[in-house]
Amino acid sequence: MLVRYRKNYEKIAMGLLSFMPNEKDLKQLQQTMKNYETNDDWQLFLWKEGEDFIGIIGAIVREHAVEVQHISVNPSHRHQGIGKQMVKALKELYPNQTLCANDMTAPFLDKCE
Repeated sequence: MLVRYRKNYEKIAMGLLSFMPNEKDLKQLQQTMKNYETNDDWQLFLWKEGEDFIGIIGAIVREHAVEVQHISVNPSHRHQGIGKQMVKALKELYPNQTLCANDMTAPFLDKCE
């Protein structure tokens, strides 16, 4: 289930985002979190199964498009279709916008088509 990011999920969100190759540096990761917390167009969602948050997807929401900036799944839960479920849930959340990717997320989103 997709859950909108809240400040009290910060440590979990940072942990999940740190699995992204471009978010390994702590300063970069902190800046990314700041962007999601302060920019209204930047939306961050966590994926919850049972009591655990096991994935994260972040996007910039524009008028006609939703650009996926980050997508990550806890390594112990990978290859179970969770990333595809997050993409599907994001599409359902923004049905009137086109889902697109940045350079980092394009390879994964192409697989979800």
